[in-house]
Amino acid sequence: MLSISVNLGLPQVPSVVTSLPGSRAQAIIERDRAVTSPSYTRDYPLVVARGEGCMVEDVDGNVFLDMTAGIAVTNTGHAHPEVVAAIQAQSAQLLHMSGTDFYYEPMVELAEKLAVRAPFPEGARVFFTNSGAESNEGAIKLARYYTKRSQIVAFLGAFHGRTYGAMSLTGSKVVQRANFGPFVPGVTHIPYGTHASLDYLEKQLFLTTLPPEEVAAIVVEPIQGEGGYIVPEEGFLQRIRDICDRYGILMVVDEVQSGMGRTGRLFAIEHWGVMPDIITTAKGIASGLPLGAILSRPELMTWSPGAHATTFGGNPVACVAGIATLRLLESGLMTNATQMGELLQAGLTQLHQRFPQLSAPRGKGLMVAVDLLDEEGNLDRQMRDRIIQEAFLRGLLLLGCGKAAIRFCPPLIIDSDQIQIALDILADILGS
Repeated sequence: MLSISVNLGLPQVPSVVTSLPGSRAQAIIERDRAVTSPSYTRDYPLVVARGEGCMVEDVDGNVFLDMTAGIAVTNTGHAHPEVVAAIQAQSAQLLHMSGTDFYYEPMVELAEKLAVRAPFPEGARVFFTNSGAESNEGAIKLARYYTKRSQIVAFLGAFHGRTYGAMSLTGSKVVQRANFGPFVPGVTHIPYGTHASLDYLEKQLFLTTLPPEEVAAIVVEPIQGEGGYIVPEEGFLQRIRDICDRYGILMVVDEVQSGMGRTGRLFAIEHWGVMPDIITTAKGIASGLPLGAILSRPELMTWSPGAHATTFGGNPVACVAGIATLRLLESGLMTNATQMGELLQAGLTQLHQRFPQLSAPRGKGLMVAVDLLDEEGNLDRQMRDRIIQEAFLRGLLLLGCGKAAIRFCPPLIIDSDQIQIALDILADILGS
């Protein structure tokens, strides 16, 4: 078994030695403001110089405990030496040769490994992309191509990306859609996670405005990510599978954030024993290199040469990073995600009992969230945002999601001491 921990040069505890942002960080932020798009969202003024394991260091020498993993991307930790070694070796041999037009072994090898691990009875076919949004774009195309149907069902609160097809599925925040219409037609949104929502789909929409025989796919996150780390009601995902079977609809599962070991399983859908038809993934697949994938049951991916392609998807350097990542996930990191996730939820439950403004935790593995509540028990976004800022000043990196949730999605190499550090910092903020 490969080692979970990575003994590296950075301190394994936060160390804030300057005001934040420091002078070097402030200078870079000013340069950034002059030349980059204002559409980027920066929750706090962190200017990263390097990362190792669960720790990142900024340009002024401040060290932070990272509970974000670059938004659930660096699942093996920042700069894991085995991933770095694979990248270095491949970079000296071949940087690019477009798998759309030619062959190279790293792309085939990663596809083979993903195909046999997909939760399909006869393996999978794999199409490589550059991102989660691109994976979801391709899944829309594949579903429509295979079924010869046009309609798609998606969910309120969902996040599938910001490119046009993916954005048309996204139902998370108005800012992600405002002033960008018209959208890709044929998408219907319903509430997420409840049997009442599926009753509405079957007993209202299918009987009035949405003929089920025209629906190509139901696209669903097994746990909503951007929408708040929402775990659906028991039986919800199984019922989607039943609806799809009944009407000849494809079940497309977006595992961009929940996949690649984050919940303790390679794909979160495995917790429910449900077999989808198509899986989209990205984020944690290559430990930080841009890579995504569409996995489908073999009989579905029948599009002809040229029907869908990409210049950079399946880049050889990204693929060897993906191979190393998968090896590390299966050599202990998924087990660690389960164990550390249980520890994190237990600690957050104790904080919930001490501090009424903190909800009980929810999630699976190291995909965990809590809401912030006001005195009446309503979601309190301002309090959530203040806590995230205060955590940054104390050397803890957190991100929000949903209406007023803090998400915890650290690298899967995190240990119990680091979990406790995060809990202690949060407790200190809540008690102040």
